[in-house]
Amino acid sequence: MADMTLFIKEATSMLPIQTLETVLMQMDGVERALVDTEDGEVKITYNENQVAQEKIINRIQEHGLHLLE
Repeated sequence: MADMTLFIKEATSMLPIQTLETVLMQMDGVERALVDTEDGEVKITYNENQVAQEKIINRIQEHGLHLLE
């Protein structure tokens, strides 16, 4: 298992958070996604043998969400 932390610009309000959680949990290999609504921090636990970090990031961006640098 691997962990990654991202900051998502829109992940401070309910609808984008629900979208994000749904999108992530539908992906093979994603075990868990925890969102901190205060600052948009998203902690994702995933199986790196099943899904690449880039694929997770691409999927998030495909749904109109933006990563903060």
